[in-house]
Amino acid sequence: MYTTEVCPYCIRAEQLLQRKGVTEIEKIRVDLQPELRLHMVEITGRRTVPQIFINEQHVGGFDDLAALEQAGSLTALLAN
Repeated sequence: MYTTEVCPYCIRAEQLLQRKGVTEIEKIRVDLQPELRLHMVEITGRRTVPQIFINEQHVGGFDDLAALEQAGSLTALLAN
């Protein structure tokens, strides 16, 4: 997950993933390494955090993650 130190949506995404049983989340801090934000934008086309990847698949931001959960698709995605 591409993130920054102070990001309420990043915290909410992490909490949702933890509720789903995810115990390890790799956090890439774009506030500490600006060149990583440039890389994030290149691979996602988005400038905002969080940008979440599950099993190397770009999911999107928190709203996208929450929509997957609401649609009942997040559990299957995490199981792969």
